[in-house]
Amino acid sequence: MALISASSIIAELGDIRKYKDPRQLCKMAGLSLKEHSSGLKKGKTTISRRGRSVLRQVLYKTVMSLIKNNKVFKELHHYYKTRAKNQLTGKASIIALCRKLLRILFAVVHKEEYNEEKMRQDIIHPKEFLVNAA
Repeated sequence: MALISASSIIAELGDIRKYKDPRQLCKMAGLSLKEHSSGLKKGKTTISRRGRSVLRQVLYKTVMSLIKNNKVFKELHHYYKTRAKNQLTGKASIIALCRKLLRILFAVVHKEEYNEEKMRQDIIHPKEFLVNAA
């Protein structure tokens, strides 16, 4: 599954080195956020869906597999769904992890190797976002 996912992502994105910013990868996948607002009415924020739908499908399936098999992605998914402030639904959490996966791919290609501990340390859990277990 990993080889198929990686080759599908690369086939859809092309050479990742040509992208200057990870937001370009998110935009190519149609995962950039857009808000439906008008005047004083604040609308719903959704993904743009203007990018490649096949890439979104591959990323979604890859993240589902990562949540099941990767401890850090599982922790992040749980954190996004259970934090007290700005709690995400299950699918919104998966989309957020798709964006994170694209940023990780960008960093691996442009900067350094993937370090799971560094990713875990980058997770900030402010007290106002944590649900009291008591």
